Amino acid sequence: MDLSIGSDDSTSGCETADFAGFTAGHIALLQRGGCTFPVKAENADDAGAAAVIIFNSLGVAGPTRGTLTADYAGSLPVLGATYSLGAEWSATPGLEMHVVAATEFQNLQVETVIAESRSGDPGNVVVIGGHLDSAPGSPGINDNGSGAAAILETALQLADARTRNRLRFAFWTAHEIDLAGSGLLGSETYVSSLSLDELDAIALYLDFHMLDSPNGGRFVLDGDGSGDLGGGPGAAAIETFFRDFFADRDLAVESVQLNGRSDYNAFHAAGIPVGGITAGADAIKTPLQEARFGGSAGIAFDPCYHLPCDTFANVDLAALDLNSDAVAAAILTFAMNTEAVNTRKGMGRFKAAKTPVKSASQAVM
Repeated sequence: MDLSIGSDDSTSGCETADFAGFTAGHIALLQRGGCTFPVKAENADDAGAAAVIIFNSLGVAGPTRGTLTADYAGSLPVLGATYSLGAEWSATPGLEMHVVAATEFQNLQVETVIAESRSGDPGNVVVIGGHLDSAPGSPGINDNGSGAAAILETALQLADARTRNRLRFAFWTAHEIDLAGSGLLGSETYVSSLSLDELDAIALYLDFHMLDSPNGGRFVLDGDGSGDLGGGPGAAAIETFFRDFFADRDLAVESVQLNGRSDYNAFHAAGIPVGGITAGADAIKTPLQEARFGGSAGIAFDPCYHLPCDTFANVDLAALDLNSDAVAAAILTFAMNTEAVNTRKGMGRFKAAKTPVKSASQAVM
């Protein structure tokens, strides 16, 4: 069977015009990006394709692992491939391929786990979250067993504490279900289910994701907007808290932009101040970052990101210990006082976070 090619760019297959001249009965080879997998597959189906292969983006390891969702209206087998294979196939004139696939459609129900403190003001809630699921084929010990473990241990230690503000611990589901690179379905579904009054009651959201990357760095979510949009009104105080935590230990940090790749995204979109820390994922460590954080430049902060090797052997215990302390310190501080974030008066011996950083030059130590 001949292999027919959609336009070879990051939006290939997103428009019906991409299939102009497509031969019905052929295989549509499309590149990931620009729209969801169901849109690409349905457009290919409408063009008469016999099957669809969606290959990954340049620089992203492994084959595409996508989800068509229950709303998918097509009937074609849709397969994923690596970028290198897709690029090779698209550059091979006259290539013939055959697709054999056995598919099964199921509706699955998954659940987010949420635990809330008995004490604290229900009108001033600190939400803390990390995802529980792992990428297909990966044990997920760093991503995100590390974040979930740090949150769970802090929650257990605070079980009998009486706090000024209500604490809500969320362990998200369906983070790794990949809809054209988005996922995050558990947290998005949760936020969309809240009323306006329930949203207004949330003082801030803290996100903890990948805390013990073995080649990691120390990254703080950008709150003050020095790197991008910022974490929302009041979020600069969250960034300042984490910066001060590491500065008190003479450790450098960097801001990380809000790129929408973690569960803070839905809270940020709803106007809730967000913050958090991470040790890094699939981005490549630079020589400057090697000098700043140690480790090895030229490879990913987590070389086992979304891979089968993300096991206990992939854990940096020193990073996990340090970052778990930062998690606990932030939760306990904001449990008692969110004044720097939302002007609500706190109580107890815990002081409000210090004045937020003022200039972009302070964004990277």
